[in-house]
Amino acid sequence: MMDAYEGLANAIILQAVKDYRKAIKTLKRHPRYEPAKAVKAEVEGFFRSEWYRTLTAVDGEMLIRKLQEGA
Repeated sequence: MMDAYEGLANAIILQAVKDYRKAIKTLKRHPRYEPAKAVKAEVEGFFRSEWYRTLTAVDGEMLIRKLQEGA
C-alpha cells in the first residue's frame, strides 16, 4: 500500500515541478504576466511547506534553486 502513496506523492511533486518550469519560462518572455507570477509564488510556497516535507525528503529550497538554474 505504501507504494501507492509514494507514487501519488511523486506525481504531486512532479506536477509542481512542471508547473514551476512553465511559469519560469513564461516569465522570461513576459516578466509582468501575473498568472505566471502567481503560479511561481504558489509552487514556491508548496516547496517550502510542511505538506511538501511530508511527501518527500528532498530539500525544497535546493529544488527551487536547481529549477531556477535550469530555466
